[in-house]
Amino acid sequence: MYAITIDTGTTNTRVNVWRDNEVVAEAFQPVGVRDTAITGSRQKLTQGVKTAIEEAMRTANVKTGDSVVILASGMITSNVGLYEIPHVPAPAGIQELAAAMVKAELPEIIDQPIWFVPGVKNNVPDLNLDTCETMDIMRGEEVEVVGITQKLQLEGPAVLILPGSHSKVVRIDGDNRITGCMTTIAGELLDVITKQTILANALQSSFAGELEEAVLLKGAAYAEKVGLGRTCFTVRILDMFSDLSINEKANFLLGAVLQADILAVKNSGALNVTPLLPVVVFGKELLREALIALIKHDPFFTGPVHSVGNEHKALAGFGALAIARERGILHNAQMA
Repeated sequence: MYAITIDTGTTNTRVNVWRDNEVVAEAFQPVGVRDTAITGSRQKLTQGVKTAIEEAMRTANVKTGDSVVILASGMITSNVGLYEIPHVPAPAGIQELAAAMVKAELPEIIDQPIWFVPGVKNNVPDLNLDTCETMDIMRGEEVEVVGITQKLQLEGPAVLILPGSHSKVVRIDGDNRITGCMTTIAGELLDVITKQTILANALQSSFAGELEEAVLLKGAAYAEKVGLGRTCFTVRILDMFSDLSINEKANFLLGAVLQADILAVKNSGALNVTPLLPVVVFGKELLREALIALIKHDPFFTGPVHSVGNEHKALAGFGALAIARERGILHNAQMA
């Protein structure tokens, strides 16, 4: 038996073919739910997912008649995806996610049913201006969390940080259930500030290429003291009146932007982080190293800090497989 996992985000779709719990083929298409949101049509997303599945199946030499289970997660289950299903309220772990999976037929993509994994939302019954900070949602990170905890045998309670365009911070309890999450637009902010403000000239529209910890920490300290806006303009001051390199200035800005995330982690009512909680940072090397440096230099955090590198690939798919096994859709013996 083969398993196919579909992971659709805002801008990209990745499809993996699995056998014996290992990826035997993968395909990528630069399409996501942003295309639906912009055009109002699902045509581009539908075609992109279909193309990625067909390409991955050809690469894996999956033949007509082979037993295949198809699993999908991420923004594909949103209102601008291909098949909307409701979020599961926290606390939610592998059992709750498995129970809420939905099977649907999408013949325009493939002539087999697709099992969709739901996202998770924080449990805030009365949302208003006083409680909105504690509300958050995820679609896609829940399978990554399951993948991280299962593959790395991680045991909660812990805080998981997944940096990116939309950085996600997830709290899990002692049963590895997601109890809450928090999202920032740190990656988008960094992109816009670097490329579409007056700082584009000072930075030559370039992100930090390698970590320079001392400058990173200085940018974070400035942001904590005088705020993000003032610290951002200080990059221009440094460009005009100092001999800092472009990479150093980019690190200064990176520290300022990420410090806002650190502040949010410490104070978010959605997470209720305590100093001794273990912190696990997952993602691209530079962002991961930068966040770890900020956390280790922040006296609030006194628990262990762990790094999960890119050598652990396809964690979303691995998590989707684990959830499908919990549901009884596939078993280890069937994957051989």
